[in-house]
Amino acid sequence: MKVKIVAPGKVKEKFYVQAIAEYSKRLSKYCNLSIVEVADEKTPEGASKHEEELIKNKEGDRILSHISDSEFVIALAIKGDMLDSVEHAKKISSLTLSGTSQITYVIGGSLGLSDQVMKRADMSLSFSKMTFPHQLMRVILLEQIYRAFRIINNEPYHK
Repeated sequence: MKVKIVAPGKVKEKFYVQAIAEYSKRLSKYCNLSIVEVADEKTPEGASKHEEELIKNKEGDRILSHISDSEFVIALAIKGDMLDSVEHAKKISSLTLSGTSQITYVIGGSLGLSDQVMKRADMSLSFSKMTFPHQLMRVILLEQIYRAFRIINNEPYHK
């Protein structure tokens, strides 16, 4: 199974970089993981709704340029489906059994995801109604993917 994460912006904080590296190492036992960072757009102070949409669309175009038609795309969105860890594991397992060879998770920038990205997504997933920094969201997502593979393989995990 190939798992890809596509997200705008670079992770700068050392503690996030270390956590991402640790979960990437742990996941190497279960899947071929890749993380694609696309350039993010700076949002000017007091940007209008139109300017914000243009920014989301630019980031969205960059995200979509890294997604092929064959990938199963899960967009992280506040209004997405909420799954617990076992349900997430079952989703990954069912995709694998149905012949899906690549799952791509998409994390939005500070303004969220463009309409084009949401239309391309096969599923939207919410971790909470709360907003998280997108750098932290990468760590949380990696941990949940790792947890899902542990569940799938009937290996112990912290409940």
